[in-house]
Amino acid sequence: MKPTLIAALCLTLAAHASPGAAQETKRDEFYWLGEINKATLVINTAQGLIDGSLAPAFADGISQVLADGNKAGGKRPSTVITFEPLMIKAAGPEITLLHAGRSSQDMHATYRAAILRDELLALAQQLQQTSTTLVGLAQKHAGTIVPNYTNGVAAQPNSYGHYLLGHAAGLQRDAQRIREAYARVDRSAMGTTVLNGTSWPLDRERMARYLGFAGIVANAYDASQISSMEHPVEAGAIVMSIALHTGHFIEDLLTQYAQPRPWILLQEGGDNTYVSSAMPQKRNPGLLNRTRSSASTAMTLALGPAIQAHNITPGMSDPKSVKANSAVMGSGVTALKNWDRVLKALVVSPERALEELNSDWTASQELADVLMRKHGLPFRVGHHFASEVVGYAKQNDIKPLDFPYAEAQRIYGEAVHGADYPQALPMDEAEFRATLDPVAIIGHRATAGGPQAAEMSRMIDAANEDLVAQQAWIDEKRAAIANALAQLDKDFDVLRSSQGAGEKK
Repeated sequence: MKPTLIAALCLTLAAHASPGAAQETKRDEFYWLGEINKATLVINTAQGLIDGSLAPAFADGISQVLADGNKAGGKRPSTVITFEPLMIKAAGPEITLLHAGRSSQDMHATYRAAILRDELLALAQQLQQTSTTLVGLAQKHAGTIVPNYTNGVAAQPNSYGHYLLGHAAGLQRDAQRIREAYARVDRSAMGTTVLNGTSWPLDRERMARYLGFAGIVANAYDASQISSMEHPVEAGAIVMSIALHTGHFIEDLLTQYAQPRPWILLQEGGDNTYVSSAMPQKRNPGLLNRTRSSASTAMTLALGPAIQAHNITPGMSDPKSVKANSAVMGSGVTALKNWDRVLKALVVSPERALEELNSDWTASQELADVLMRKHGLPFRVGHHFASEVVGYAKQNDIKPLDFPYAEAQRIYGEAVHGADYPQALPMDEAEFRATLDPVAIIGHRATAGGPQAAEMSRMIDAANEDLVAQQAWIDEKRAAIANALAQLDKDFDVLRSSQGAGEKK
């Protein structure tokens, strides 16, 4: 069968994606087919479905196939029909007794889930690393006051640490999505055969435990026909969200490079920046460009499973390619790694940021807020006054800290003339000046979740607690898989060295 356009694109772009944990540890299709066969032998022998006298020879055959595949250049077939001939060669045709009640459908669905499970944990680990860097940088810059932008225009002053915590909150939700998806992927399809089970009384629960799964897919039709098609789509959606978060941060940062005097840049040199081949004054942000490109690659790959799964009958193979879906997961890891490098390379100038704030009127809303909060004027009246002040200042090239108090009094009088409000500006000059101070504005914020010092401290503590919990979750899941596989190896080795059927569990 020729690959679809999307599959071909996935395989082409896979070269640009980092391999997931499953590939780095060789926990590939071959590995999981070996584990499935080992578990099948142990369980079916214990149940009396395989004659105990045959078990040691079968175990030797499986071990020989796995040992050969683990050698440099050894054969590592990725399908049941290409793996089985190697077992027959090693132990004779009798070893196909293992295939009772099995199908490539449930075996492939199981190893796809196992591989995706590993890759979700690899993605979670890199997300943990990038988030840790992000939160650490937020703590460092909790008191750094910078401009924030909406609609591409300077909007209000903010703590840079507060801004970074906002991005960290997005990644925190991505971590939640990984945990939720993992719970759905962490189910064994083994024992469901093609779609409606088998007449063999297979111990599906014990099989799931040996392979490190938390449980089984309850419905045999769902196992290989429905859930195994949606797993890569759901994982792709998580990668898409990560790519979006990565791109948003990078694009916001890239706009600074259009300014002659940015307040935030990459540390020059190394792989961070490079000099233009024609224009010696330019320091192009290569790392930002690569990170943006890696996020775009992740977006492209992540869309693939959904497109492939669209408008096909249940169970079709289109969205099930391990290689293509591993490329999706690897691309998410790559984007996060690049983002982490960007965060570690940032150079922030608090002085330049404050200068930019004081050269524009990003504090003007505070005039309206203070007039309403302290002096009882409706917000829209105060907003009109502040807007008139800004208009006059821009027309006459006056910066906020230089605005004449007398002009503020005049503009206020004109703005409220004839209305049932105080006809004289209720702010004295000291209050008027303080209201336009970006640093004071941040300090006076009282909203839960705001950038004021007390809330920053609380949110940083909460973010760090969440990171600790997330790492504990990753460690727990990895340990559960490792312990299950270690138990399988132990029981398999006992069976291999014995002439009996082993103890039933």
